[in-house]
Amino acid sequence: MPRLHAQLWKELSSRRRLAVIAGPCVIENEALCLRIARSLAKTCRELGVTYVFKASYDKANRTSAKSFRGPGLEDGLKILARIRAEVGVPVLTDVHTECQAMSAGEVVDILQIPAFLCRQTDLIHAAVCTGRIVNVKKGQFLSPQEMGQVVLKAAQGGGNRLLLTERGTTFGYNNLVVDMRSIPILRNFGFPVIFDATHSVQLPGGSGDKSAGQREFAPVLAKCAVAAGADGVFIETHPDPDKALSDGPNMVPLADLPKLIKTLLKVREAVR
Repeated sequence: MPRLHAQLWKELSSRRRLAVIAGPCVIENEALCLRIARSLAKTCRELGVTYVFKASYDKANRTSAKSFRGPGLEDGLKILARIRAEVGVPVLTDVHTECQAMSAGEVVDILQIPAFLCRQTDLIHAAVCTGRIVNVKKGQFLSPQEMGQVVLKAAQGGGNRLLLTERGTTFGYNNLVVDMRSIPILRNFGFPVIFDATHSVQLPGGSGDKSAGQREFAPVLAKCAVAAGADGVFIETHPDPDKALSDGPNMVPLADLPKLIKTLLKVREAVR
């Protein structure tokens, strides 16, 4: 669906509509992904919001080697392709290697560079060379100003369709801190800025062999980010977060998203 892809960048780059990138952390099964995608597509369509479904086929950076990682590249991309075709929404997934970028680039609309990998020059070049939109998450270890070098790497590879995502900063000790000054700083690089509300309330390694989280603060930070000028929000969601196979403690329940998105639209209108 090339028209879908072209329309997506047009909407994102114009910054006229709030963008919502949302879905489960990891692809648990096809039925769950379709349920979430259909629900959010309906909500966002009714509210005039640009919606992108997100899910990972492989969570390569789980705290424990025993944790569920996902169905893998081949099966995961088949599920994402079906969601894109049947629900009619653009899709996003993260990639970890140059080969993955090439394969995923044939299926999805947005390739995501994980925060831990945001300085990997070859991975960035491979992602932008696919011609897809590339969402680069700011590393938890970087200041927002340092993302300027990441943008230059993408530009050297021919990348001119980027999203930059803020997802908190770590100082260790199983916590993340969000500095809302990063939103206008990242916007100065000339690309749309997304705020990752759910990973920003993650408590990395907070439960020993897995991460903990404070999902009650995700809506608070999302509203702050939109007020600070974020062009969109990234939210991981699940019908029953406590039963999710990855990142459940920081996920927003699917049933809560319509109300939250409506609130974000009110905030956006107020600050404009």
